[in-house]
Amino acid sequence: MAIITLTTDFGEKDHFAGAVKGTIYSEMDDVRIVDISHSISPFHITEASYIIKNAYKCFPKGSIHIIGIDSELTPENKHVAILLDDHYFICANNGILSLIASEIKPEKIVEINIHNTVETNFPVLDVFVRVACHIARGGTLEVIGKSIESIKYLKEIEPYINSEKNQIIGHVLYIDNYGNVVTNITRKIFENVGKGRKFKITARTAKFSNIYNTYSDAIDFKQDKDKREEDGKKLAIFNSAGYIELAIYKSNPSTVGSASTLFGLELRDTVTIKFES
Repeated sequence: MAIITLTTDFGEKDHFAGAVKGTIYSEMDDVRIVDISHSISPFHITEASYIIKNAYKCFPKGSIHIIGIDSELTPENKHVAILLDDHYFICANNGILSLIASEIKPEKIVEINIHNTVETNFPVLDVFVRVACHIARGGTLEVIGKSIESIKYLKEIEPYINSEKNQIIGHVLYIDNYGNVVTNITRKIFENVGKGRKFKITARTAKFSNIYNTYSDAIDFKQDKDKREEDGKKLAIFNSAGYIELAIYKSNPSTVGSASTLFGLELRDTVTIKFES
């Protein structure tokens, strides 16, 4: 049974997500639909890129991923279908697959060209669904599009490394449901540049000189519970996706606060790592 996933900025209030699912089932009843997220911030390509990168790999090879973010067809925003890492992605060519494509080269890319057979002002419903069902039936990409060599790549997803190799300048890539702040600095980049040197991470007024592997690593459980620093403790970790994340231990934005609010950090804010010479 084919798996089709949905990632959109439609939210839960409106009919859009339900309409897309209904149209898929009308096209083929022998399919499984999985929601990755419909709560992407409106038109937020880098946020979607981060979520998709870390979700798609958990699905079986051959899964089909519809991405409905900034998907209106324009001369500068063409639609593409891509075979990448043995998964199919259907989306606008707006850089949304940058985080995946920066590490894994697409095996095949086509620019979708079936629009003249469809009247639509809702391309996710009328175009992306048709392409996804075509693939799910075993159809090839060449039937629904013309081959192209590359997709748009967002350069801002990569942090800047100075010529002296003692500083990384990154930014906030994503803020999760707990208010934890994910930077665009990966563990691989950090270790390649740092080479074991001491360092300081600065993000506005927050500073860190250690990076933990888990949240609980930051807590000294040898101390009595009433003496140890827990709720509200600030920390930096390498998160499960391999990115440096700035967090508050057991953060709750409505009680102890979150990294985003307490550090005053928003999307695209600067995060700097300075290494000792």
